[in-house]
Amino acid sequence: MTVTIAATGAAADAVERVVPQLVSDGVAGAITAQDPTLWGAAAEAESAIRLGWTEAVAVSRGIVDDIEALREDLAEKGVDHVVLCGMGGSSLAPEVITKTYGVDLVVLDSTHPEQVQAALDGPLDRTVVVVSSKSGSTVETDSHKRVFAAAFEARGIDPTGRIVIVTDPGSPLDVSARADGYRVFNADPNVGGRYSALTAFGLVPSGLAGVDLSQLLDEADAAALGLAIDDEDNPGLVLGAIMAGTRPLKDKLGIVADGTHIVGFADWAEQLIAESTGKDGKGLLPVVLELDAPELDDDAADVQIVRLVKDARATHEVNPGEVEIAGSLGAQLLTWEYATAVAGRLLGVNPFDQPDVEAAKIAARALIDDLTPPAPPAFDEGGIEVRAAGLELPAEQTVDAALAALLDALPANGYVSIQAYLDRPANPELEQLRGALAARTGRPVTFGWGPRFLHSTGQYHKGGPANGVYLQLLDTPTQDVVIPERPFGFAQLIQAQAAGDASVLADHGRPVLTLTLGDIRRDGERLRGLSA
Repeated sequence: MTVTIAATGAAADAVERVVPQLVSDGVAGAITAQDPTLWGAAAEAESAIRLGWTEAVAVSRGIVDDIEALREDLAEKGVDHVVLCGMGGSSLAPEVITKTYGVDLVVLDSTHPEQVQAALDGPLDRTVVVVSSKSGSTVETDSHKRVFAAAFEARGIDPTGRIVIVTDPGSPLDVSARADGYRVFNADPNVGGRYSALTAFGLVPSGLAGVDLSQLLDEADAAALGLAIDDEDNPGLVLGAIMAGTRPLKDKLGIVADGTHIVGFADWAEQLIAESTGKDGKGLLPVVLELDAPELDDDAADVQIVRLVKDARATHEVNPGEVEIAGSLGAQLLTWEYATAVAGRLLGVNPFDQPDVEAAKIAARALIDDLTPPAPPAFDEGGIEVRAAGLELPAEQTVDAALAALLDALPANGYVSIQAYLDRPANPELEQLRGALAARTGRPVTFGWGPRFLHSTGQYHKGGPANGVYLQLLDTPTQDVVIPERPFGFAQLIQAQAAGDASVLADHGRPVLTLTLGDIRRDGERLRGLSA
């Protein structure tokens, strides 16, 4: 099944107005031919080395046999528990692939020490760890590799037989891992991380976990020709026009799973779109919604609702103003990549760079190198420590008043971003705070797990329109995990990442409220009550 799209309202108007021009300009064919001039002279150098994803299906066929052979070899040795250490696209694509195919994969995309320890506490005797880093210098994955190597050695297990590396050729990780004897899979260096779902970054962990990679690639291949041809039915052009061609621009894209067989797709699309388009004060903000999300009923002028459905050509009527899209997982992955590249052209931004991601990394590194304790809170109320950056706290020293001050700074066309630097698997109920704040404010609310979101929506928050307010949620971990040969542990690392990002957001004129929770469940319920 290839991708089908049904659009109504402003989205349908955008398709009718914009797609013929895209076809006339030969945009689909030019993307497929890897023409770097499509996004302007300033973007040409970066675009020239970032369009390899258009041929990822063909290139990736060559590594499927190697992945399956490694999976069989590991299975013969009783190794069938797969852990993935990766950030951003390196973790989000394998997560949606494995969930959709119904196979188990432990995703470690956090520096929270309790989440790290939980992964380490798994069945190491049966575990293979995939360490994925495009740059080969990502601090999170380097730290994960170090602790897993030490854990294997402590069990008398040679880590070179249990840790598999995915990285770009010639990266620092590639060089060191090969020298140390690790198994290495190289990805196409001409593919950016967020466009890498159908490359080694998406396929190695998914294949080792048991996904039928040939089927996934066949699904993408079935859509490839339709995406490459300049035709008004091209779903990549249609979706790109829907995303970035409405007038006035609906720059918040609410994505909701409503009958699709694909699990977690909106989380993957969120990082692809936000990191690709959020820069130069422009951008599209994807908002992952639940079926009962307040945003679905708010009818906000700047929000475009897109439903992921089983069949977009069904006989029922599409809700007025909404869009429905259906298709297989492989076809959807490739279609949204094309559409995002098209959206970048329509917005006038380079969809392949991420200039503001690096700023947060630099700020976090400075705080890691400075081993002084964090600044004291502005106040502590009921066991919750309150700090602020770029936000003037009220005289009343209560969490309720501080939260009200943050929301008072929310522009009429703005959004709220909740950023939870917490143990994700242990605290899923915290995501309910998203809907509660959306109901209170009448505005779109995003929810990101830190530091994962720094590698995805973090670019939009700093480089996109300056109309967001930011609520950081932290805790004081009850334990730490030491990182071998590093002067810091994971507890300090995650605190530094949160503080570093808050400082960069404040420097960009974005208000940040940081709440360090004492008891997460108790305080989470309290915050939901305050948000009502």
